[in-house]
Amino acid sequence: MLVFLLAFVVLLIIGVPISISIGASAVLGCLALDYPLVVIGQKMVSGIDSFLLIAVPLFILAGNLMNAGKITEKIFDTAKEAVGWIPGGLAHANVVASVIFAGMSGSAVADAGGLGAIEMEAMRKNGYDDEFSGAVTAASSVIGPIFPPSIPLIIYGSVASVSVDKLFMGGVMPGLLMGLLLMIMIYIFAVKRKYERHPFRLRALLKQFFSSVLALITPLIILSGFTLGWFTPTEASSVAVVYSLIIALFVYRTLDWESFKKCLKDSAISSANTLFIIGTSTLFTYVMAMEGISKQISSFVLGVSSNPAVVLLVINILLLILGMVMEPGAILTLMLPVLLPIATQLNLDLVHFGVMIVLNLMIGQVTPPFGVCLFVISDVNKVKLESLYKSILPFLVPLLLTLFLVTYLEPVVTFLPNLLLGA
Repeated sequence: MLVFLLAFVVLLIIGVPISISIGASAVLGCLALDYPLVVIGQKMVSGIDSFLLIAVPLFILAGNLMNAGKITEKIFDTAKEAVGWIPGGLAHANVVASVIFAGMSGSAVADAGGLGAIEMEAMRKNGYDDEFSGAVTAASSVIGPIFPPSIPLIIYGSVASVSVDKLFMGGVMPGLLMGLLLMIMIYIFAVKRKYERHPFRLRALLKQFFSSVLALITPLIILSGFTLGWFTPTEASSVAVVYSLIIALFVYRTLDWESFKKCLKDSAISSANTLFIIGTSTLFTYVMAMEGISKQISSFVLGVSSNPAVVLLVINILLLILGMVMEPGAILTLMLPVLLPIATQLNLDLVHFGVMIVLNLMIGQVTPPFGVCLFVISDVNKVKLESLYKSILPFLVPLLLTLFLVTYLEPVVTFLPNLLLGA
């Protein structure tokens, strides 16, 4: 058992990719503990043998198609006309556009790498410094995996056997709350630094809205589909891909053959990475469970306190630390077998618990030193990573405040799914 855990830690420290670190240490554990070799293949395959997980590559593809088809540009232009008149207008448009795009891709990295590049270019041209622009772009990208659809919530629903429809609806109010708190923080910075605002022009707003309406109603189509029972989350991912293709090819005519091929390639690579992490993590958690490690961690957390509020605080601290150094998909697959029994023993609502966990892990995506979205924004927009580390810190405040409210005010998550889909 010691060899198994040490191998994992050493591989992470020396910079081996997380999927390889998990898989190699799990295989080494199986060999050291004399498990049948057939277990390695069985557990890795069973981890991704889920109809629900088909939605993961399809939502990734939908997000890439929207970026390549320049649909994200239309979303940002509409957001700019709608809220650009507020002090710090383009930064507010950044947040609003992220909320809209969140309803299409479900990925923080897709938001940061695609829409984020458009947002930062516009902010640069209008006198915003790179550090502030990068921080706003990174913080707003966190909304993507909270507001439906959400790839991490699909993974949580698959592992925890929880209704993904309810998880998606449970993410609506936290996503909107996060956007509102970020806009308040932006307003404070904008007034202090005297950032210019975009003039409000009703005619321009209406013109931009009607030219972009087909892109803007995508989240509404997806949300309506869940609520009215038109399609499942997996079917919704197919709808998102087909709809994106139709409007990019035949309405806006912004997607060419080379871009389409690149979308397919990039989506395949991203999907393979995500699903490989889930497969290797499933094997890793099997070894943990067989050796009693999962039970020991659960006993330790419950041994701290029997008070649900204290236990949730301990879980949040643990996940925030893990989120700073590991990929969310890996953490979900590794930690859920440990955390779900705790939630069940404390009679916690698993929809509320899932949204809380995913929100926590998404904050890790923009937290130094290893926040993935910070690396993406730094690379795509040629911003120094060190400056992003400093500028993102104030924007962690509204994100952590949202996490606090979601953790301790359960109706923030459960009200909407219970209202629309039943308790």
